[in-house]
Amino acid sequence: STAKDVFNPQNERLLEIVHVWKTGKKRKNSILCVAGECPGKKVKKADRGDQYKMTDRWPLKDLKLVDGKNVNQECLEFELQFDKVYKWTAVSADEKNAFIRCLWKLNRRYLSSSIAFVSIPSCMLEEVGNASAKAGDQAEHSAYQEMTPKETADMLKLMEEYEPIVNNSMAFAEKLSKELQVLDEANLQAIISSEKQVTLLMGSIDEALAEVAKVEETLQVYDELLGSVKQQMDHIQQGNSLLHQIDSNHEKLMSEILFLTSNLDLSKKHRQALSRGDLSSPSKVKACIAAAEALSSCMNVQIQPGYRKLQAIAEQLIMFETLKQNFENSFISHITSIFELQHFLPHSFPFQVYAWNLSRLYEREIKAFFELARMLLLGRTKELGYTEELYPHPLPQTISSLGGFSPLICGSSPQLVYADLHQVDIMLEQVLRELQPLCIAEQRFIEKFFMLSQDLHLPVSFCHPVHTSLAGPLPEQLCPNPLSVCDTYSRLEEQPTQLLSEIFSSLEPELRGFIDTCNKVQQFSCLQVLVTLNDYMFEMQGSSAATSSSFLNVGLSNILLLAKNNFNKCIVSQTRQSQWAKGGILPFVSRFEEFVNFSEDVFRWAQRRGELDKAHTKLVGSVFINSLASANLKVNTDMVMMENFHHIHCFLYQKKIQCLESKRREAKQRYREHLERYVTKYLGQPLEKLNHFFEGVKARVAQGVKEEEVSFQLAYSKQELRKVIEKYPGKEVKRALDTLYRKIHKYLSPEENLLPVVWRAMEQEFIRQYQEFENLIQRCYPGSGITMDFTVEDLLNYFISITQSSM
Repeated sequence: STAKDVFNPQNERLLEIVHVWKTGKKRKNSILCVAGECPGKKVKKADRGDQYKMTDRWPLKDLKLVDGKNVNQECLEFELQFDKVYKWTAVSADEKNAFIRCLWKLNRRYLSSSIAFVSIPSCMLEEVGNASAKAGDQAEHSAYQEMTPKETADMLKLMEEYEPIVNNSMAFAEKLSKELQVLDEANLQAIISSEKQVTLLMGSIDEALAEVAKVEETLQVYDELLGSVKQQMDHIQQGNSLLHQIDSNHEKLMSEILFLTSNLDLSKKHRQALSRGDLSSPSKVKACIAAAEALSSCMNVQIQPGYRKLQAIAEQLIMFETLKQNFENSFISHITSIFELQHFLPHSFPFQVYAWNLSRLYEREIKAFFELARMLLLGRTKELGYTEELYPHPLPQTISSLGGFSPLICGSSPQLVYADLHQVDIMLEQVLRELQPLCIAEQRFIEKFFMLSQDLHLPVSFCHPVHTSLAGPLPEQLCPNPLSVCDTYSRLEEQPTQLLSEIFSSLEPELRGFIDTCNKVQQFSCLQVLVTLNDYMFEMQGSSAATSSSFLNVGLSNILLLAKNNFNKCIVSQTRQSQWAKGGILPFVSRFEEFVNFSEDVFRWAQRRGELDKAHTKLVGSVFINSLASANLKVNTDMVMMENFHHIHCFLYQKKIQCLESKRREAKQRYREHLERYVTKYLGQPLEKLNHFFEGVKARVAQGVKEEEVSFQLAYSKQELRKVIEKYPGKEVKRALDTLYRKIHKYLSPEENLLPVVWRAMEQEFIRQYQEFENLIQRCYPGSGITMDFTVEDLLNYFISITQSSM
């Protein structure tokens, strides 16, 4: 009946069914059916009722897995996995097994075993395998046994149409034979008529073959030509490679020739200087030094051993050796002619002799130099002549020639005389630039003359007495015990920085004194000193002077620390607030503004401004006070705080300093808070009694008294309200507002121009309170007919007239 009711009307054939319900849910019987149709096989589900109804359809090709749930024991549950898993429970095990065997058989026949079968007894699948061939034959046979109603109707219609002919079968067969003969004749005629076309086609094919043969011959000729061209190109490529190799060899040869000619070439000027060996004057000594250095660089060039066999190179090396020997002989003769033969004296200390004599000379010259700088900085030009008379002589020529620097006092820096006496930065920078070449030249001379930079022990024969016109008798502390040989060698290993500290022992104290003088020029001179030292140290670090003078770096670092300490002291002094103020812009706010203006101008082109940002943060923290001593003020503290925070906000907004942006926003917020407090405090003065009355009304309402019952309170009755309102007619209110305006105008500082802002805030707050009073009258005294003697329009007119009358 299922096949008849559901599948036959749709031209489908029922193969297998199983009665099931969903596992784990309320039992509701359904039927799973396997049906076949022309497009393919599907699995369907039908609800059972009075009539069968199809609810779901699944194509068999979408089935992925069949799970029998248990292999060892008989189980009624099974699963079918399509896009999701469907769990069923069969009514009987036979129906379940027959249903699974049907699916397995269809899977093998039509889907090439693409469906997976798990947890199914192997015996059941073997039975299906043995019976698969027989089942297939039966399925094919059964496919022709039963006809659908439509096929039956078509067959009956065909038999009815040809019924007369079928009755006379002989006549029907003869008719078919005649029609077949006619068709054969038509085919023969068609073949005969197409013979000409076949002939033409064959001719065209022969012509095409002839053309193909010609093309093949042409291609053969081209191939032979290309073969000869290929050989020519191979020859050309081989020639090009040889040319490239020749060019490469020429380039290498040229580079080697240039290397030899540039490194083994000694100029004529240097050859003449070495040949003469004249050391009689400083200029000739410099020429000999340059020539000796050039000769040393030429002789130290690393060349290949094979080059020495070349005639030109051999002659050049022989010439170098000859010049070297001639100059050595000339130098020895010159030294022996100047210095007498000295015997071995182990008690001599060339370091101490040099440092002791030079320190006295530099002490006198450095003091004179800084005294001159102080006079120029402080503008005492009348004393310059006296200074020149006091220190008329430059450094001795012997020491100047050894150190390689010009005298400090005698015109080495004419910019000092013409510099602006009030510009601390120019003067300080000029002083530092005068000291730098002096220290660098002295350190280079010491390292070169005493060979301190090479970390070598000097030979004992070097330690002979040093005779100089400046030395005189040495002090006793420079002549140790002759037996202290170990002390001698330890002093020979002294570093240049320690030796320079003894030579320039007066430099750092004099520089500290000059820094103190610079700080006293004006209030914030320490800022300019710090910036100048910072920039100078930064410039030294980026140049060769930083590595040339370690002594100068150490000394300037100490001076920079002194400048930072002075700057911090200045900041601490600026953070001290005045204990007494009359109002308006407070003194420490003005000092903060002055400091910021001056410091930003000084640090405008500075390399580093980290110290300044820290100082700004520290100073602005002291300016942002929370309260003032009201005993020392004649005006309201909120007014003073409002004006000062407004001034700070406007100033920081103009400067746009990045590290103070948060403080600028805080100043704006504090200004608004104090403005609101000031307006709220002074607003009660024009209507003081009325304000107190309604404050009491609001207090009673807050305590739980109903609004309509407030009028029954004795102190807040309608009669009391009328008495209070009668005390404030319109003229009295206008007079009180005028008094308030004059008082605000008197105490507000004119430079901030906050009077319009404060008066406008007063007006808005006054109107708000008036509307609040009217609202309380309407709610707490309904129907009383009580109103104030003035309206909002009257108040606006009062404020406008007061403002115009004061202009």
